[in-house]
Amino acid sequence: QKRTFYNAQGQQVHPVVYNGTTYLPVRAIGELMGKNVDWNQNTLTATIGGPRQTAAVKGTPDVNPAKQTITAELRDDFTIIVDGSVRTFTDANGKTVYPLLYQGSNYLPLRAIGTLMGKTVAWNQTTQTATLSNGGGTVTDADTFGQGGTQSGGQTGILTLEQAKQKALAHAGLSASQVTFVEQKLDRDNGRQVYDLEFHTADYKEYDYEIDAITGAVLDYDYDAEFYNPPKTPGQGTTTGQGSTTTITADKAKQIALAKVSGATAANVVKCKLDRDDGIQVYEIEIRVGRMEYEFEINAVTGAILSMDIDD
Repeated sequence: QKRTFYNAQGQQVHPVVYNGTTYLPVRAIGELMGKNVDWNQNTLTATIGGPRQTAAVKGTPDVNPAKQTITAELRDDFTIIVDGSVRTFTDANGKTVYPLLYQGSNYLPLRAIGTLMGKTVAWNQTTQTATLSNGGGTVTDADTFGQGGTQSGGQTGILTLEQAKQKALAHAGLSASQVTFVEQKLDRDNGRQVYDLEFHTADYKEYDYEIDAITGAVLDYDYDAEFYNPPKTPGQGTTTGQGSTTTITADKAKQIALAKVSGATAANVVKCKLDRDDGIQVYEIEIRVGRMEYEFEINAVTGAILSMDIDD
């Protein structure tokens, strides 16, 4: 179904292309998703969520639409909330892309819209047509417009765990036979699906990776060449480099963090990871309650809270 979009005044609004990425107005995204769109000028926040209560805006199509060069603002200070979660957006290479502001309308990248809707995004260079659809054998890369034809970007939906592991290993310059994975899970970070991966080599060099589950981009990685402490027995803690002190359990670390968050329960813990920071074993814990996100770093031996961060 061909779609035409209008602003609140009934004027037709058109796609905007910037740095090879095509953008659509947030209002149009709400109509495509069947959700309400709200704007808070005080907090510079656009919220997309809840069943849409109004019909699509009607208007008069432009008589002679034409390609033109415009001046728009990149707004890294705008916040986008979708179904209660703050969302950030990236291109196919994992580089952050920000909302655009043009003539009072906020725009988001088409590729992000496809991700939000669980749709396949395709581009036909010959007809200059973008298509969002269900199914299909490939997820196309809608950020490579102008390259000619349809750009393939991998399988439909998220990457498999094995694909994410290969992305991390390739970045680290290692093969699967050279490492042992000690953590491998699909998680959500700032509204984005990610794979949290941790592995070590035979000489116990430790690697931590966060891989975008949609694009396969390396979002974050850490390399610790000091020492990795293999567990003695599952659930019994780990020995330190001195071989004597044991870590507290993950459940104990969660309890310490939860005690600092009013109304939170174990169900609100979205991340609990044993890591190493400056040679000290720590638990990284993330708790979400409503719109609030709490991040803790807890000493894995003493249970002391080393850092606490709160985000709305």
